[in-house]
Amino acid sequence: MDANEQNTQSAEIERSEPESVRAAKHSRRSFLFKLALLVNGAVGAVLAVPIVGYLLGPAMKRGGYDSWISLGALSEFPEGETRLVDYRNPVTTSWDGQTGDIPCWVRRVSGTTFQVFAINCAHLGCPVRWFAQSQLFLCPCHGGAYYADGSRASGPPERGLFEYEHKVSGEKLMINAGQMPTLATRASVEPPLVQLVGGDSVERLKSVERQEPRCGSCQG
Repeated sequence: MDANEQNTQSAEIERSEPESVRAAKHSRRSFLFKLALLVNGAVGAVLAVPIVGYLLGPAMKRGGYDSWISLGALSEFPEGETRLVDYRNPVTTSWDGQTGDIPCWVRRVSGTTFQVFAINCAHLGCPVRWFAQSQLFLCPCHGGAYYADGSRASGPPERGLFEYEHKVSGEKLMINAGQMPTLATRASVEPPLVQLVGGDSVERLKSVERQEPRCGSCQG
């Protein structure tokens, strides 16, 4: 028996069935079809929620990259000292946990004059540590060193530490936290390194401005 004969027999059986039986089958098919549509719609809505949140989340957040965050009261930063402070990244979500806390180094020069450094080394981004006795920031990864003002002292880095934009508002130190320090950010700049090539290297070396010594043991 081929497929055409089977279809013909099925049609004849359906026509021979009472009207109530055919109505019940049609009703059952309609119910299952609507139930499948409902289940598929619910699954699609559940899957769409994180996608929509990802696309619209940054636009719905207040502040974001242009927000200013308080690092604490001015009294928390003694003059002449450098302290480690954590702030909350303004573009994180509640489920980011501790990964949304970002450390930075705050140096109070005097009065309302501050410097706020990113913790990342300007070489490959390792976290630098502050050593008060030597008055140096040191990178544990590749030996980069920076002076207290963030400028480069020695090692692989070719520039100073990255600095955050900050301001004093009332009795609090504010930081523009959304503007993450990058290579385009102003650093504690030093005179650029000069490559000496050729026979006139000695003359060119003499023409380079010599930096002032930074520690008491270097003066004399």
